[in-house]
Amino acid sequence: MRLMPISVDVDGLAPREEDWRDTPPRLIYITPSHQYPLGAVMSLERRLSLIQHARAAGAWIIEDDYDSEFRHTGAPLSAVQGLTENAPVIYLGTFSKMLFPALRLGYMVVPPALVPALKKTAGALMLRGRVAEQLALAEFIEAGHFTRHLRRMRRLYGERRDALQAAIERHLDGIVTVSGGAGGMHLSARLDAPVPDTEVSRAARAHGMVLRPLSRFCLPGTLTAQYNGLVMGYGNVPAEAMDGLVKRMRDVIESVRR
Repeated sequence: MRLMPISVDVDGLAPREEDWRDTPPRLIYITPSHQYPLGAVMSLERRLSLIQHARAAGAWIIEDDYDSEFRHTGAPLSAVQGLTENAPVIYLGTFSKMLFPALRLGYMVVPPALVPALKKTAGALMLRGRVAEQLALAEFIEAGHFTRHLRRMRRLYGERRDALQAAIERHLDGIVTVSGGAGGMHLSARLDAPVPDTEVSRAARAHGMVLRPLSRFCLPGTLTAQYNGLVMGYGNVPAEAMDGLVKRMRDVIESVRR
């Protein structure tokens, strides 16, 4: 495959008309509910336009819906896969974030035309001996436990996100600019201070914090100043610990600046 980088803005993936014309795609990968790592939510207009252009190009869209269940603000948006009849979309999801990664169960919703080929391929690649886990999960869902679990976790992650955002406003005002708080389990923050995110990440690790550098997510040749920042996961951090951690984060950034 030859990868073609496409810019992302506040409305998600933002292909230009010349991108469709000059480098027509065969496969388009998107995370529209919560673009990783910047956190943008793809607008309805952008989703419909993507379907239209993909059809014209004869391309398939892979919709990775990795954490849409954890939406904290605004009404949920419909998946790209269900917006129009026979949309050229392969919809993917797992239970890794909703339950736990060791479950190792995922799912695909595919157009009828792709079912025979993907069924054959999935059968060759799929892990054997997972029937018990699949049956247990199906019963867990059918009994209503999964819905109640999601409701609890959505409230918990929302509280942790709010605590992190409040701490950032208190201690990092003018140092970082946050994006991507509408959903999910992480925030992205552009470093407004003139320091490389890789150095901040390295220094934070020495203080027991994991702050992933945003620049590492860029494809070669696409790095710009707006992608100098940090990706902060808050899913496993108690709300009451956020203030102290963000203070420590400020000290780390200041030490790198000096």
